Amino acid sequence: MPTGSAGDAPRTSARNKRLLLLLAAVAFAPIVLSYLAYYAWPRDARINYGELLTGTAPPIAGTRIDGTRFDLAGLRGRWIVLHVGSGECGAGCADALYASRQARTIQNAERERVVRVWLISGGPAPAPALLAEHPDLTAVRVGAPPALPRGADRIYLVDPLGNFVLAWPSKPDIKAMARDLGRLLRASSIG
Repeated sequence: MPTGSAGDAPRTSARNKRLLLLLAAVAFAPIVLSYLAYYAWPRDARINYGELLTGTAPPIAGTRIDGTRFDLAGLRGRWIVLHVGSGECGAGCADALYASRQARTIQNAERERVVRVWLISGGPAPAPALLAEHPDLTAVRVGAPPALPRGADRIYLVDPLGNFVLAWPSKPDIKAMARDLGRLLRASSIG
């Protein structure tokens, strides 16, 4: 007696086709999902907030507010958040100093790898109250403002090897700035 009838052949063929389609879907799903994740994911999750820079920081020397000598090369091995401004420190300067302090503070334990430097290029001495708000700030009086890639109205990040890495606006989105800094600190084993 035959085990199957002629009517079973179409059912088996349809079942085999469904199984084949299922196997193809499982095989191609990772490829399709990877394309969707790359092209449909929010762009800010993949890019820096700050503008990427190339080039080496110029040699910068001056005098700290306490009267001791300062040389930027002495900070090699540390990440440097650099801002240039007048000693009068108007609203833009105050915003930049506040943003750099907050971005550094958000790094928690990693914040000790970051040094904040304010290059004072003219004007009177900074107000003691302003300096008291920023106890971790290295304020340095320089003769002429150094040549910076995007001008003095930016906040710069210099890596532990002395290269410019990022430039942020003087009034940045603090969370985005901190995210940039955090990514670099996690990815870097130097500094």
